Amino acid sequence: MTQELIRSRLAESARLKEAMSQDAELTATVAAIADVIVEAYRAGRKLLLCGNGGSAADSQHLAAELVGRFYMNRAPLAAEALTVNTSTITAVGNDFSFDDVFARQIQALGRPGDVAIGMSTSGNAENVRRALSTAKSLGLVTVAFTGASGGKLRDAVDYCLQIPSDDTARIQEGHITVGHIMCELIERAVFDEEA
Repeated sequence: MTQELIRSRLAESARLKEAMSQDAELTATVAAIADVIVEAYRAGRKLLLCGNGGSAADSQHLAAELVGRFYMNRAPLAAEALTVNTSTITAVGNDFSFDDVFARQIQALGRPGDVAIGMSTSGNAENVRRALSTAKSLGLVTVAFTGASGGKLRDAVDYCLQIPSDDTARIQEGHITVGHIMCELIERAVFDEEA
């Protein structure tokens, strides 16, 4: 039973990745998001990311790839996960609302031309929705990483990357896969031109 379950989940993940690779709209959206982040970096702007639970971890993971390195040894790129400052999160959650923990940080840190990515497998996380609404009002480019439906975020952002699945685990696997691809595209575009 255990090995059967393992094989089943690996096959599900492989089927999703194959479907993603054949989805022209999805691949075009990944390319467009990477391009807008490259434009922001060339203009001296930054990337802000947020999400809850596993999506919080994914936002931190992608920020680390850009600040540290992905494939290239190169200068760091400005990327910050809004999920890591526990004092800010708990203060805003206590004094205002948990729904405002990311929006308040966007107000403090975001500048026109920056890019904000909110990750929500359902597309309905209220604190992510408020963060991206605040970002849009401040002139940031807004991006949502969601599941198949896009949820409330689908029509509220500049770019919505919808992983074609309704299974939270598979959606998160899709997010980190396209996130890694975007990191590679960004590194190549920003640093290959300087070489």
